[in-house]
Amino acid sequence: MSRLIFNLWFLMLLLPIAHAGEENWVGRFDGADIAVPAPWRLLQLDKRVPPTQYRIKLWDGIPAIEATADGSMTLLARPVEVDLSRTPILCWSWRVDAPLVNADMAKKSGDDYAARVYVAFTLARTIYGDAVPDAALNYVWDNRYPIGTSRPNAYTDRTRMIVVESGAAKAGSWVAERRDLLADFKLGFGTDQGEVTLLAVASDTDNTAEQARAGFADLHLVARDQPCASR
Repeated sequence: MSRLIFNLWFLMLLLPIAHAGEENWVGRFDGADIAVPAPWRLLQLDKRVPPTQYRIKLWDGIPAIEATADGSMTLLARPVEVDLSRTPILCWSWRVDAPLVNADMAKKSGDDYAARVYVAFTLARTIYGDAVPDAALNYVWDNRYPIGTSRPNAYTDRTRMIVVESGAAKAGSWVAERRDLLADFKLGFGTDQGEVTLLAVASDTDNTAEQARAGFADLHLVARDQPCASR
């Protein structure tokens, strides 16, 4: 075997290892007590509803997004480009001061969450047709439903609500999470032909008129066989 062929063969063996170690960071912050930097931006879905307030805060030594809600709702969102065939695992850390009291995801009047991570997808129109709306996954810190609960949003079945944390047992502490976007999307919508276009975080209390404070940090995507990045 010539040295050139051997070198090419050796590099091909290394390529899967390089891919397995890939990290796609979408939310890592350096400063403290500053406005949230671009490409993050506010998405106010209903201008009649007061906006949730966001800033970067050094929280327990972690530079994070702080969300403060008071009968309010605004998404803090950014565009995302990701190859889910390579890095389908979404990792993040979050915390809440306390879960909400009166929220109930089964009702429109209770569709509030102390913290949620929202991932929007476009669908393959060749499969579903132009009339089908886009889809979204919402990973939520709920107040009453058990971890693992997955159900359509009270307003639309094109949004899937997935309970990742529930109750007050871990409130007041940072909690690390790991979710397989591709698997969750396929389970919720019956296809893996979705493309991530947007990621958002929120503290949402407009329906219950409650107060909440949440933090979000270290949002990134990795391969299935790769651990989430450590700080």
